[in-house]
Amino acid sequence: MISSLLAQADWSSPPIDWHAIAPELILVIGINVVLLIDLNLAESKKWMIATLTGIVMLLAFIPVVTLGLELDGVPRELFDGRYVIDEYALVLKALFLLVGYVVVLMSQNALEDGGYYQGEFYVLMLCSILGMVMMASSRDLISIFVALELLSIPGYMMAAWKKRSSVSNEAGVKYYLMGVFASGIMLFGMSYLYGATGTTALTGEEGLGALLTDGSLSGLEVIGIVFVLAGFAFKISAVPFHSWAPDTYEGAPTPVTAFFSVASKAAGFTALMTLVFLAFPNASDVYGPMLWVLAALTMTVGNVLALRQTNIVRMLAYSSISQGGFILMPLAYAGDVDAGGSALNAVVVYLLVYAFMNLGAFAVVIAVSRKTQSGEISSFGGLFNYAPGLAVAMTVFMASLAGIPPLGGWFAKFNAFKAVLDADTTSAYVLACIAAVNTVISAAYYFRVLRTVWVDDVPDGNTAPINPPSPIIAALGITVIGTIAVGVYPRLVAGFGNLSDLAGTVPLLG
Repeated sequence: MISSLLAQADWSSPPIDWHAIAPELILVIGINVVLLIDLNLAESKKWMIATLTGIVMLLAFIPVVTLGLELDGVPRELFDGRYVIDEYALVLKALFLLVGYVVVLMSQNALEDGGYYQGEFYVLMLCSILGMVMMASSRDLISIFVALELLSIPGYMMAAWKKRSSVSNEAGVKYYLMGVFASGIMLFGMSYLYGATGTTALTGEEGLGALLTDGSLSGLEVIGIVFVLAGFAFKISAVPFHSWAPDTYEGAPTPVTAFFSVASKAAGFTALMTLVFLAFPNASDVYGPMLWVLAALTMTVGNVLALRQTNIVRMLAYSSISQGGFILMPLAYAGDVDAGGSALNAVVVYLLVYAFMNLGAFAVVIAVSRKTQSGEISSFGGLFNYAPGLAVAMTVFMASLAGIPPLGGWFAKFNAFKAVLDADTTSAYVLACIAAVNTVISAAYYFRVLRTVWVDDVPDGNTAPINPPSPIIAALGITVIGTIAVGVYPRLVAGFGNLSDLAGTVPLLG
């Protein structure tokens, strides 16, 4: 009988699309290669690990480009549609790999100067990048959660990388405890959604997107949606779930802080976008008001607290929180017929522009602090007198974060305001007014830094020039060019909003 069943069984299976998962495979192989080489490399040659890590990310970038050329608007689906490679996923994969490469440039000398382990650091960074790349293609609650943990767990260790610093150890512990708490809340919400619907898939006739509909939501489903969104609010440091961010950002090594503020935040928003547009497209009555309140609180509280900071890393931490509020703002209207497509466009474009300007600001902080050994804003006094190039670069980044034309930040904010106003509702106009007031508030602390750089005296009278290492110069070059290019020629990224769709729900990237 068994032999008969075996004979009748259909053992054929669809061939694996190796090209579609090539970026992930390259990262997996790269993780093992970096780890193996580090184990057998002399201490004097450990600097090669950073170079090798950068090469791995550039190699993973190649199939992202070739896949984009081959897709022609037709997504590639794997694992019964639960892992999808489309234009949306490829744009975000490219973002994560680019951010990872720039952070490697920023990290190399910081690790060498501090005498910290290098091989392990880059292995953890590659693991985190792998989780982010997986997040962009995940279309199932389980794969989203696995990707989130894969990108988060290495971050807990990276935050405490300065092992001889009690502040760094405290940063790692706080990040770990709050991260685990957020994961628990999120998993609790996901379990409710699965219990109420019987599925973890986001798309399809029996997916969450089809089963969760306004007017027919049960109490369990509402609780599940709220808990999942609250869990991701922790990950993107949205107010009132932001308390871990300033201390973690200040205590972690500065390159790690840059990585958290850009890559980890972008990964959190990627998951939020995927859930809002695919799992909850018809549940806007639940997520809309929640995201509206989170956006208003996040941008306001982040800005007000940033005004009081004297440490530039803490100021950038609260700035990052505030910027997260601007990114959240369009998602509150993702379910609106008129605003849905422009909302997705606004979030993706904002993430791309934000990556350039925020990474660049941290690169300047790293370069200056190598000389001043201080993170205080006052230590930037008179920077133009002895490092005019760094002063100009800082001006570009601060002005862009403030939304001053013709730099990239103005276009990101313009897109976010446009997406909200497309909804054409009273609540949308109120949120836009709140955002406008916060834009003015944010200019106060960004321009305070510029006043210190251009007008104030050098605090200790030491005007010896700063000679940043070549990797830092390369990171500054990439970020300055990206910030200016997007502002001067917005069409470079504006096209990322005109695509077909993300599982047929809304106009997407194009």
